[in-house]
Amino acid sequence: MLWKHLSVDRRRQAAEAFWGDTAVTAEHAEALSAIAKHLKFRPKSVAVLPAPRKAQYLVALPVITESLALRLLIYYHIGQQRPMMAAFLDVLGIAHDNGLISDETVVPPEADKIRSAVQKIAGSFPATDVALYLSTLSWQDTETWALLPTLPETNPTQT
Repeated sequence: MLWKHLSVDRRRQAAEAFWGDTAVTAEHAEALSAIAKHLKFRPKSVAVLPAPRKAQYLVALPVITESLALRLLIYYHIGQQRPMMAAFLDVLGIAHDNGLISDETVVPPEADKIRSAVQKIAGSFPATDVALYLSTLSWQDTETWALLPTLPETNPTQT
């Protein structure tokens, strides 16, 4: 799982972005439950903790589900990597709002366009950031981004 390979700092950034969203989601409930179970607390007790504390506990969990890990990575990118996301989508010609795809259904871009977009961001952003973004896209939607895992820019040396 990609989450396990992230540095503690990136995990912390992702967890802080996750808890910074005030809309309660199923993933928030799942995270509260996992933290409570790990700490042997009641979920209600964890829910009232300040966001930075919940983020700290979330980062320290020995295991999280794939769905929660993916949600954390999405929050990380929304909070930390919007310029890269926007640059990638601009080259692909995909409508977006500051890096967030506007349309619910995205037609898989042509392979040449994907390669061009990857090269564009690879030349403008740190390699580990690019690899993490591309890996997250691929994990999130394997059909649309099927080409990404085959590209060298997707294989991080250290994220």
